[in-house]
Amino acid sequence: STMNVKIISAVFALALAIIVALIICVLSRSPRCAQHQGIQVEHDDRSLLFSDLSNEELMTVKNYLKKHLNLVDISSAKPSDNYIYYIEVQLPKKRDVLMFLDQNAEKPNREALAVVIFGAQSQPNITEYIVGPLPNPIYHTDVTSEKYGSLDFNSRPFGLTEFSWINSEFIEKELAKASKMVKDSFDGNFFAALMSAPMGLTPGKRQSWFVFYRNLSGVYLHPTGLEILVDFSSVNISEWHVKKVLYNGKYFEKLEDLEDSYEKGTVEKTTFNNSDLNYGSLKPPHPPSGTAPLEYEPQGKRYSVKNNQVKSLLWSFSFGQNAATGLRLFDIRFNGERIIYELSIQEALSVYGSNTAGAMLTRYMDASFGIGKHSYELVRGVDCPYTATYLDSYRFFEASEPMRFKNSICIFEHNTAVPLRRHYASSHYGGLTNSVLIIRTIATIGNYDYVWDYMFYQNGAIEAKVHATGYIYAAYLFGDGLKYGTKVRTNTLGTIHTHFVHYKVDLDIVGTNNLFVTRDMDFEKINVPWDSDQQREIPRLIENLIKTEDQAAFALHSNSPRYLLFASNKTNDWGHRRSYRIQIVSFAGDHMPKTTSEEKGMSWGRFKMAVTKHKDEEPSSSSIHNQNNPWKPAVNFADFINNENIVEEDLVAWITTGFLHIPHSEDIPNTVTVGNGVGFLLRPYNYFKEDPSIYSPDAVFIDGEWDTNDCMFNPVACLSKTASCSPDLPPFTHHWFKEEVATFGN
Repeated sequence: STMNVKIISAVFALALAIIVALIICVLSRSPRCAQHQGIQVEHDDRSLLFSDLSNEELMTVKNYLKKHLNLVDISSAKPSDNYIYYIEVQLPKKRDVLMFLDQNAEKPNREALAVVIFGAQSQPNITEYIVGPLPNPIYHTDVTSEKYGSLDFNSRPFGLTEFSWINSEFIEKELAKASKMVKDSFDGNFFAALMSAPMGLTPGKRQSWFVFYRNLSGVYLHPTGLEILVDFSSVNISEWHVKKVLYNGKYFEKLEDLEDSYEKGTVEKTTFNNSDLNYGSLKPPHPPSGTAPLEYEPQGKRYSVKNNQVKSLLWSFSFGQNAATGLRLFDIRFNGERIIYELSIQEALSVYGSNTAGAMLTRYMDASFGIGKHSYELVRGVDCPYTATYLDSYRFFEASEPMRFKNSICIFEHNTAVPLRRHYASSHYGGLTNSVLIIRTIATIGNYDYVWDYMFYQNGAIEAKVHATGYIYAAYLFGDGLKYGTKVRTNTLGTIHTHFVHYKVDLDIVGTNNLFVTRDMDFEKINVPWDSDQQREIPRLIENLIKTEDQAAFALHSNSPRYLLFASNKTNDWGHRRSYRIQIVSFAGDHMPKTTSEEKGMSWGRFKMAVTKHKDEEPSSSSIHNQNNPWKPAVNFADFINNENIVEEDLVAWITTGFLHIPHSEDIPNTVTVGNGVGFLLRPYNYFKEDPSIYSPDAVFIDGEWDTNDCMFNPVACLSKTASCSPDLPPFTHHWFKEEVATFGN
């Protein structure tokens, strides 16, 4: 009994001690940071003109089309059915938009674009409709001929629905014809993770090599050596058939032939190192030891988001997420003045080399698969800063109804930790924090991940940048495979490939009547004025006004002028044309030779930059239909360049950037973003009287005669006071200039 009392007393004392400790801990904790309201700005609902279709609008268009056309939902459709593939906002003509935005003209109709696959017709076809006006549509106008002339039915995009048809209705049954090879080689632990594209070697075909991988973490790094060429051109599944089989570098007519050779021992069996299976996993080998540094906003967010518009103290723009081409911006203004009408991704292209069938034929054009469609939820604190603003988006792309992608767009302000400008003198210091406003999405398209950024600087500059990460496309290593890449694991070849990205930049510099001007340098030999016996060569300025589209189309690796300027005839205070400079950052590989038959479908890759006259009928440099019929593409960008006059016209810049990727062992498990970022900058060039960032509230000026803690021109000195809840910041110190002088004096 005494023992029980002692035990109860001890337990009670321990519980009391824990409660007291918890109370002390809670009371001693720092208060939670107050949620600052941030800046207050007035938004303009006219930005909704550029907004994506809402969930309700997408459903309205779907229901309208189903009422007027003989359609089934894609989820239950067979290749021989009619179904909606894609619904997207149809943007109005630029002239009508500018009249509405700038002159209070009537608001243009809101319309949708719908891509419908008609597999049940006597002549199967692809038809594109304009549906409108929303929210209560009364028409669906066929615009296919107007846009493309004609579309081959087999040029339609290939998606997950068709992939599942082929796997479940065809490949699984075909593999039963080589059951011994399947069991011995793979033990059933594999599946077709990739397929070649475009589909076939000539127009009108729908054939693809399906490349099989072991079903392990980082599947793309585990090729099996088995590839099957399937012809699925017919809408009748019973007519699909195998055309060729590749196993460990040897070709067969059909799977039965492979099985026969396998049983006779006349084909070498693929081998794997089963002790090294996790090299593709992204699971850390050790638990994380801490948390990475966080962005901190001491006085709340300095930008505001409403609907599809972002506004900061300096910038405003409208945004949308096109399901095919991804993130795009409109009506970009600096201090209220429009700089850009449209800034958008057009296409992302990868061309592969290999001695394996699937890779050697592969030229992936990602818009066909959906750059925006594959922009999924962003991970807070990794993909974007923890405190960023996260937004949802809706897309109707190869689906039966609109799909909501939560937190698929992020917006944040970022301190680059490199001063935008600074100077130190013996009596004072002046500097400016480089705070950048960024909008971002990340698309995962098969094996690769692309981080898409648009960045806005305080000096009026804009940067478009893309980083590549994700998994490399690995092929089974056999024969002369090392001619086409790098060995990264046993029997695994990292295949050589290119990355090309195409952008559209519709700049409006002080209006739409613009010029394209180039500046560069050469050396001029002169007589020295004070000594006529001496000559010197000195740099001088070379300036040219480019007059035609042909002159403004610069070949990919040509020595183009280093200053490429979109200019106005309006001048700044010093008499120079107000301009913006285009500065491309790229280390692209070579584009496909023009003699290659499919090059027409990606002809934009010929040019590092081309300038054309704006046309509403030339809205995009590529098409979702180009991937599978590049021989007779729906859009051939080279046709845009037809020597038209570009002097004092509404001009568009089309920019190509990219990099050559020769894989290396450090691409395992993932390609890192470091060194794999490319893009371009748009920089003010005589656009202003002076650098507009001089008015930034982030500027710091320290004068040797002032008190160190004077906050008037040094806001960082009082950060711990002005922010109601801040990290444990050390006191601001600067040892002024007297100690510097004293040091020199010694």
